Amino acid sequence: WEEIARLKEATDLPVLGNGDIWLGDDAVRMMEATGCDGVVVGRGCQGRPWLFADIVSAMHSSPARTRPDLDSVIEVIRRHGRMLADEMGEDRGVRDLRKHVGWYLKGYPVGGAARADLMGIRSLDELDAGLERMRARLPEVVDYPGDIVEGPRGRAGSPKTPRLPDGWLDSPTLDAAHREMLSQAESDVSGG
Repeated sequence: WEEIARLKEATDLPVLGNGDIWLGDDAVRMMEATGCDGVVVGRGCQGRPWLFADIVSAMHSSPARTRPDLDSVIEVIRRHGRMLADEMGEDRGVRDLRKHVGWYLKGYPVGGAARADLMGIRSLDELDAGLERMRARLPEVVDYPGDIVEGPRGRAGSPKTPRLPDGWLDSPTLDAAHREMLSQAESDVSGG
């Protein structure tokens, strides 16, 4: 976040911060700490599309937060599966959904067998049946699990060195300070 703050101090252009936004309150803290004009969310929303509503609430100083129970998450998984199938075709869409299932269910006490079962789905009907089998083995109410859901997710992989296109720093509108800052950014490593 320190580099975001440095960039914001060095330019009059709008600056969007990115990195470690897992909760709405993280977005507020980033904007306060860096002075950035807004935030960009990456891995924090994987399996948590309600994060955006949480950010809006936090930005408006509302104590309301989105904390879905398991039944709400199951409905989001079903909807996501249907949307992917509509976009990509059922076979490809359902296969693509598999990578999201673990993120959606992170922290909920569904068990490894249920997760493995859902990783083998090949159709929307199999998705519905797998979700029903999983749900039937659990208590009637499964609340939001709290902190375990609200942290890093996805894989950042190995740090990568960012690359700028040839001639990028030769812009006639960049002054020396901006050119130096951008050349430093290229020498840093990025986690994703």
